[in-house]
Amino acid sequence: MLTLASKLKRDDGLKGSRTSASTSDSTRRVSVRDKLLVKEVAELEANLPCTCKVHFPDPNKLHCFQLTVSPDEGYYQGGKFQFETEVPDAYNMVPPKVKCLTKIWHPNITETGEICLSLLREHSIDGTGWAPTRTLKDVVWGLNSLFTSICSLFKDLLNFDDPLNIEAAEHHLRDKEDFREKVDEYIKRYAR
Repeated sequence: MLTLASKLKRDDGLKGSRTSASTSDSTRRVSVRDKLLVKEVAELEANLPCTCKVHFPDPNKLHCFQLTVSPDEGYYQGGKFQFETEVPDAYNMVPPKVKCLTKIWHPNITETGEICLSLLREHSIDGTGWAPTRTLKDVVWGLNSLFTSICSLFKDLLNFDDPLNIEAAEHHLRDKEDFREKVDEYIKRYAR
């Protein structure tokens, strides 16, 4: 099977022997995004948190992948949470688009899958948003941090002060035990 990585290698080898009349530039042109992704995906796979798995439905489309986070601690322990990631053509100048596919009761994730994670913001007042120096590894570790109780790299961790899902955050503040029960109910119903 031809993968994007093998296509890049083959194209690099053809650069010197290319005849412009036989093949159009558009069939050989590889975007900056795709070149970055070949490198970043290799780095990501080598440095994946033990609670995460990455799946590429089409190995020729490294810009579309799924992430499964299976927390081993905290409120969300025992659940399997699916995320869909699409890396736009303008990457790495803009962040990937990420959506949670698993219905969840979380202060930083809406029930429809929107995610509040500063590094996924294109523009951020506090300077913690997306920057061209960030990588897919940062995104995966950031998403993983939304489910853990200890985090030194990302301050979004279970953010009850600036939540996206205000109802979930208020629920936690009002009754932590009932919040935990609702999280458990969602895990049993949607995240197995």
